[in-house]
Amino acid sequence: MSRVVVTGRIPEAALAALRAEHEVDDWQEPGSIPRAELLRRVAGADAVVSLLTEKIDAELLDAAGSQLRVVANVAVGYDNIDVAACAQRSVTATNTPGVLTDATADIALSLILMSTRRLGEGERTIRSGRPWKWGMFFLLGSSLQGKTLGIVGMGGIGQATARRAKAFGMEIVYQSRSELDPAVAAELGARRVELDELLSVSDVVSLHCPYGPATHHLIGAEQLESMKPSAHLVNTARGPVVDEAALASALRAGTIAGAGLDVFEHEPEVHPGLLELENVTLVPHLGSATVETRTAMAVLAADNALAVLSGQEPPSPIR
Repeated sequence: MSRVVVTGRIPEAALAALRAEHEVDDWQEPGSIPRAELLRRVAGADAVVSLLTEKIDAELLDAAGSQLRVVANVAVGYDNIDVAACAQRSVTATNTPGVLTDATADIALSLILMSTRRLGEGERTIRSGRPWKWGMFFLLGSSLQGKTLGIVGMGGIGQATARRAKAFGMEIVYQSRSELDPAVAAELGARRVELDELLSVSDVVSLHCPYGPATHHLIGAEQLESMKPSAHLVNTARGPVVDEAALASALRAGTIAGAGLDVFEHEPEVHPGLLELENVTLVPHLGSATVETRTAMAVLAADNALAVLSGQEPPSPIR
């Protein structure tokens, strides 16, 4: 029987699968596990099931010891994991792609609608008790029909977002490292362009690219300046893809019309300049936050850990 450390609270279905075969040491407190406690607990672990709030780096891998075989991340993004350090120690790293595609695409479309239709402003107006009444020009937003959605990162979530936007009558352009399958491109009516062109022609830009050195501050002051003054930016990828200080300045100056953010550069902190603005919708990393999706993510992470511990190929290794 192997020892599995779970770094945070996960759905019972995943814990039950792990406990059926192995000894499980799981952190049950509502907050994140303190770093010192995590380093103590991983000592001697054969597997670590990690949440994105925990950094899996050389320090932690060394604290675990040479018997560690797998780190199973309960997330599709894995910028919290030093994959190279895992590989150097023959530790398999896995993630949970696919199972959160629809939930995250739903949030992306929700943010598109909230930003373009100024729904957050409307909700805050009522809750604040400020007087209001219907008027021809009261809180006018913009429609999506006939507008262009620019998708940065056309993986599964980007494609799912495109399908939703197409149903709203939007045209699709995308920037990605690889060309879409011709059948998918035809289905979506999607045209591949370079980032500069995407930013200049899009009425809404939605970010779905992975985070890494190449995408750090991919959207900064220069890129925001190249967008339409009427355009909106949505980020459901990772916070540091956007320079938040530059975004706050652009929103304040009217360089772009609005933004919707589900992720933040220094999460859970939010740039104070954004908190002061009405033309930005802010939600606390809810992209995968449905009961069904979070359960599927945790179960897939458990399946990844169980597969490696039994000497099999995991369902979703990080390549």
